[in-house]
Amino acid sequence: MSNLAIKLLQLYLPLVGGVVLGWLIGGVLPKDVPAALGKFLFWVGVPISIVAFVRHADLSGPIWIAPLVAWAAILLGAAIAHAFIALQVHRVRLTSPTAVPPLARKPTQGSFLLASMVGNTGYLGYPVILAILGQQYFAWALFYDLLGTMFGAYGLGVVMAARFGKNERNCAHLTRTMLTNPALWSFGLALASRDIPLPAPIEFSLQKAAWMAIALSLVLIGMRLSQLSSWRGLPHVWISLGIKMLLVPLILGYGLQFLGLSGAPRLVIVLQMAMPPAFATLILGETFHLDRDLTVAALAIGSIGFLLMLPIWLWLFGAANG
Repeated sequence: MSNLAIKLLQLYLPLVGGVVLGWLIGGVLPKDVPAALGKFLFWVGVPISIVAFVRHADLSGPIWIAPLVAWAAILLGAAIAHAFIALQVHRVRLTSPTAVPPLARKPTQGSFLLASMVGNTGYLGYPVILAILGQQYFAWALFYDLLGTMFGAYGLGVVMAARFGKNERNCAHLTRTMLTNPALWSFGLALASRDIPLPAPIEFSLQKAAWMAIALSLVLIGMRLSQLSSWRGLPHVWISLGIKMLLVPLILGYGLQFLGLSGAPRLVIVLQMAMPPAFATLILGETFHLDRDLTVAALAIGSIGFLLMLPIWLWLFGAANG
C-alpha cells in the first residue's frame, strides 16, 4: 500500500467515523443536543484546542501569507460567483424576457455568493490539517481561519447577507459575535503564553482535551448534517461548490508558487481553500432570510464532496510536489 493510501486511510477512519457517529446519534438525540454541544465547543473546546496546538506550532516563516490568501480566496470566489449570476440572468432574459430565473432573486443570490466564498476551515479544517500534517503546521490553518475566514464570514459576509436579505438590524449583533468570539481571544492568549513552560501533567491534560474537542467537532458536523432535510436548488449548488471547492483552490494554489510558497505550508492553504461551505453561511442565511434550500444543500453535498476531492488535492499539492 502506498504512503498516500496509508495516510488517507489514517485520516478517513477518524474523520468519517466521527461524522457518521454524529449522523447516527443526531437522529435519535433531542434536537437541542447539537446546539448545546456547539456552544460547548464554541466557548470551551475550540479555545482549549487553539491554546494547546499553538504551543507546539511552528510560527516561523511567512505565516502572514495564510490570511492574505484567505481573503484573496474569499474575494475571488465572490467575484466569480457574481459574474456567473450576471451572465446567467442575462442569458435567461435574452431567451425569455418574461421569465424570472431563480438567480434573479436577491435571497438566492446571497446564498449563492456566500456558499462560493466562505469555507468550514475550523470545525473541519482543523482536524484535517492536524491529521495530515500534524501540529507543526497547524498555525498556518489557524491564521487562515481566524484572520481570514472568521472576519470574511462575520465581516464581509454580514454586509453581503444584509444587502441581499431582509434583516439588516442584526448586523450589529453579528459584529459583536465576531469580536467576542472566544477563539479569537484564545488565539491571542496562546501567542502570549506559548513560551511559558507548563508542568508535564497540565501539558498532557491540555493536549488530551484539545484532541477530544477536535473529535467532538467531527461528531457535531455529523449531528448537524443529520438535521438537514432540504436538497432543492441542486443545479446552482453544483456551480457554487465548483467555484468554492475547485476553481478557487486551483487558481490560487498554483499562484502561490510565485510567492515562493511550496510544500506543507502550501498544502495547508490549498486544503483550507478547498473546504466545503461553512456552517456560518447557514447562520447568516437564517438571520437575513436568504435561500435556505440552497445553503443547506451546499453544506451537505460540499461536505461529502470534500472527502472525494481530498486525494486529488494531496496528489496535486502534497509536500512531495512542492
